[in-house]
Amino acid sequence: MSSEFSFRRLKGYEAVIVSCIAVAMSLFHLYTAAFGVLTATLQRSLHLTFVLILCFLLYPVSRKAAKDRIAKVDVILAAIAASTTLYTFVFYGELVFRVGAPSSMDVIFGILCVIFTLEAARRTIGLALPLIALAFILYAYIGPYMPGILAHRGYPLWRIIDQLYMTNEGIYGLPVGVSSTFVFLFILFGAFLEKSGAGRWFIDLACAFVGRSKGGPAKIAVVSSGLFGTISGSSVANVFGTGTFTIPLMKRLGYKPYFAGAVEAAASTGGQIMPPVMGAAAFIMAEVLGIPYIEVAKAAVIPAILYFFSVGMGVHVEALRINLKGLPREEIPSKLKVLKNSYLLVPLVVIVYLLINGYTPLTSAFWGTISVILVSLLRKETRMNLRRLKEALEVGAQNSLSVATACACAGIVVGIITLTGLGLTFSILVTAAAGGNLTVALVLTMIASLILGMGLPTTAKYVVLATIAAPALIELGAHPVAAHLFILYFGVVADITPPVALAAYAGAGIAGAPPMKTGFKAVSLALAGFIVPYVFVLSPSLILVSVTSIPELIVHLASAILGVGVLACGSIGYMFNPTNYLERVLLIVSAILLVYPDPKSTVLGLALVIIAALSNRYLRRAT
Repeated sequence: MSSEFSFRRLKGYEAVIVSCIAVAMSLFHLYTAAFGVLTATLQRSLHLTFVLILCFLLYPVSRKAAKDRIAKVDVILAAIAASTTLYTFVFYGELVFRVGAPSSMDVIFGILCVIFTLEAARRTIGLALPLIALAFILYAYIGPYMPGILAHRGYPLWRIIDQLYMTNEGIYGLPVGVSSTFVFLFILFGAFLEKSGAGRWFIDLACAFVGRSKGGPAKIAVVSSGLFGTISGSSVANVFGTGTFTIPLMKRLGYKPYFAGAVEAAASTGGQIMPPVMGAAAFIMAEVLGIPYIEVAKAAVIPAILYFFSVGMGVHVEALRINLKGLPREEIPSKLKVLKNSYLLVPLVVIVYLLINGYTPLTSAFWGTISVILVSLLRKETRMNLRRLKEALEVGAQNSLSVATACACAGIVVGIITLTGLGLTFSILVTAAAGGNLTVALVLTMIASLILGMGLPTTAKYVVLATIAAPALIELGAHPVAAHLFILYFGVVADITPPVALAAYAGAGIAGAPPMKTGFKAVSLALAGFIVPYVFVLSPSLILVSVTSIPELIVHLASAILGVGVLACGSIGYMFNPTNYLERVLLIVSAILLVYPDPKSTVLGLALVIIAALSNRYLRRAT
């Protein structure tokens, strides 16, 4: 299970104290969203102050430690950790003039801040990212002893700390800047939306409209996870948010446990790339590219549709293959009753409207959150009383911790890359290894992303690769938006890619299934997620960039949708009847040809689909 779900469950006065701190954190961010964000360093240092305090109070030093009380040593560590960021806040005016020449006290507090940031990240997201950050710090120190192109002049400890602690290019860098403003507000918005009953409404909506169809419970998982994922921004949180309902339903109607877990994992992972509200990495992507967030959301629309259509088709084909029925009529909620509560979608409409009309993500998230409160008052069952408001403020702060620590830790990595010039070095290495071929460079970037995915959250994966790999892809001819979205996509699908697949592990845990088997099945369901990114880099029209004509876009989209559907038939092994080996090969090859943006490729793909379909339907050469 992800460490983001291993925090302490406190009782008594300790629970009250932690709750007050969490609520204060949320109120601080709402206040700054309403009346103006503080100077960058001040906003980020206060944000991290709350984060570090809550991390040490809520997350024990190990999984074996007590979960019902706070260890005294953690109270001391929380106080010391908070002092390192408050030092920046209190002495900001003086520190500005000492950048490049820190005092001994600055260096001491900087060293402590780095240590406590790494430890907070270890407790919340695991050991992988802190170890990578430590490796980068070591690289900055031993530069003269590195081989070949990796060598650099090396930097003394005070210079490294100056970069990581005294400037806005380290711990207080862009990732934490995004985390301390609109990412936190969107996480808080998700908490308010969930407490208002929207999370359950998403499940009821999916149940009412697809629950009766073949494989209904699995389709409920796909639809509800896509909707819920737009407000959670976390694959694992999404699995637990909807999977505790959908996985038992799937198992009850005949799905194998590993398949039930895989469906939920694949669907939940897609939530991070599903507009209008995507995961935290998408907001960082907008800042890195210097474009409005709504442009990122627009670019992600078609790839997200293809991803979820792929998973949905996989579910449908599997239901046909093993003849699964839908839910009994008596378990299906009334469509009319569900639609009566559709007012719960108004806050999402408010956010999209504001984003489209040029408002910042911070402002949009703030008014979206306010609209949740107002809309919830319309019906008694959704009304947010003081208890629900307090819970939403508390949960929002708690849910932000893993994202914030990942951003701070990633900031350390980016700071070292900037200091040493490693980004340029990596770009040279990738370009040379690819031999100037963009497709080869994309494969290398995909492999790097999947390797980094072994324990790193999506946000950290994206930040690191956007810094070192995106420049190489852009230099080789990729459109900047396509290059960054490519990195984001593979940062997301790493959550279901074995051997370390956090979302698949979470789904397997709920389903009581083998994690590896669940992970591989999730990959087969989400195969489109591994193919579509290559397509939109080679043909940016799929992300609504460089669109030459609307008819051409429609034809290309129709071909891609058909290809994704055919890919599901090939990966599952069923069309009209079970497929034999040759038919599966034909279907998979035709799917790739159909998705690839070229008229000749499309015609050939259609021909292969027709051959496979005729063979499967009439010759019945099924295995």
